[in-house]
Amino acid sequence: MPVTPPTTDEVRELARPEQFRIPPDWEDENGHVNVQFYQALYERGGRPLMESLGMDDAYFSERRLGVFDLEHHISYFSEIHVGETVSVYTRLLDRTDKRFHGIVFIVNDSRDLLACTLEFVASGADLEARRSAPYPDDVAAALDRIIAEHRKLSWDAPVCGVMSA
Repeated sequence: MPVTPPTTDEVRELARPEQFRIPPDWEDENGHVNVQFYQALYERGGRPLMESLGMDDAYFSERRLGVFDLEHHISYFSEIHVGETVSVYTRLLDRTDKRFHGIVFIVNDSRDLLACTLEFVASGADLEARRSAPYPDDVAAALDRIIAEHRKLSWDAPVCGVMSA
């Protein structure tokens, strides 16, 4: 059974890498943000964390290493509308030599509501072989550091219960 979602104050204990204002072209026929753009927020909002782990442009282009997403579980809690401002937070939960497990929180800052969680499992990748690969030592150490920091939080991550690294 999933854990109750955290409050926005609890989520804000995590570092906020990015804040976005929702553009008009993200609105769907229902008058709110189309589901495809939650994935865009996940991708754009997660980039600063990935860079802090050492997964920057050089990681991809020079080291020829990357990340493949393997699994997602999205839970929607409140709508996001055009013109509203949202923040994207990421909590890392666990890792193996080739995978890491985390959850992204999209907070609607305009209304102070948790809009969405996106739980994920991602794999290290060898971009030449196009296959999963272990994380190099520097990235593994950075993952371990952030996972240890996030484990100190006083609240449980609202995981679906079937995903793991």
